[in-house]
Amino acid sequence: MESYAQTGNPPDEAEAFARYLVLGGMPFLYSHVLDETSAKQYLSDIFNSIILKDIAQRNKVRDIERLERLILFFIANVGNTLSAASIVRYLKNEKRGLSTETIYNYISYCKEACLLHLVPREDLIGKKALSFQEKVYLSDHGLREAVYGNNQRDISQILENIVYMELLRHGYDVHVGKVGSAEVDFAAEKSGEKLYIQVAYLLADERIVEREFSPLEAIPDNYPKYVVSMDELDRGRNGIRHMNIRRFLLEQSWV
Repeated sequence: MESYAQTGNPPDEAEAFARYLVLGGMPFLYSHVLDETSAKQYLSDIFNSIILKDIAQRNKVRDIERLERLILFFIANVGNTLSAASIVRYLKNEKRGLSTETIYNYISYCKEACLLHLVPREDLIGKKALSFQEKVYLSDHGLREAVYGNNQRDISQILENIVYMELLRHGYDVHVGKVGSAEVDFAAEKSGEKLYIQVAYLLADERIVEREFSPLEAIPDNYPKYVVSMDELDRGRNGIRHMNIRRFLLEQSWV
């Protein structure tokens, strides 16, 4: 990935998004000319500062290594469904037992430090909140690349994280949706207006197309519905819009 620092030329839209996909959106990275190594070091320093100052020192956390392991588990599982039980199992496998109460305290500290977001699930047909198995997202996915790596390998997770944070920036209240046994990545609401969004890397075959569109088609209302992916070709159907993620991010409004 060639950087602005290497070429001396402003990147085009696709190149800018490729850099954003890896390094995230911290303003300092785009107001200063940094190569990728320097950018990752900057992000790593921010991450360490958050853990040591905003979380550990402020909340008097003694076992910083255990806190870091838990945070790295969340970072690795961006966009995945988690529960307290799954976290406890992970820590036991790491020989790092932790009570459920302490886990929730650590999660609360991370949320207060604006590092993590936990997104509740909602039954979109029964119209009720589901009180278990939330999804976790990161305030800036560039931090993930700096401390864990693999943003390009785990691109589906990163695209979800990007769309979630964009919905927050637009002022939406966001839930993970459930329609029967299927999942809708995001059900978002603002000022009485709703929209539903599925996020995919590529609609590479009909099986994936069906997987992404069918849950949206099962929602019994007429609010806007989107499938967002890296594809350039429009695969929209039955009133559901399909948009390339770059175009989606550049839209001023989706309703």
